[in-house]
Amino acid sequence: METKFYPQREMIFTKHPVFDNVKAAMFITSKEANMACVCLIEIAPGSETPIHKHEEQADSVFVVQGHGETYVNGSWQPIEPGDYLYIPVQGEHGTRNTGTEPLRLFVHHSPPLV
Repeated sequence: METKFYPQREMIFTKHPVFDNVKAAMFITSKEANMACVCLIEIAPGSETPIHKHEEQADSVFVVQGHGETYVNGSWQPIEPGDYLYIPVQGEHGTRNTGTEPLRLFVHHSPPLV
């Protein structure tokens, strides 16, 4: 695999395959790398990714833009730009946008989810 560069002006967001009012800009998928997938998730104001878990993936999540709440360790916690979350394999998690602008999350799944 060669080094990849994704200028912000060229990022393409598409509808998330599972969650309503959520978009994803996919950077690295299992097609490009067998160890991780990387994306930028955008959650619309008033929307959420419901509480769920991944059977095989650990997630690293960095809050890039917006404000919201994330469900970790059995409770909802406020999140804002600069916050980081690590979700272990089978860790319950979910995120909701409580702000007025899109909530953007830089997400790394390992092994790849897609």
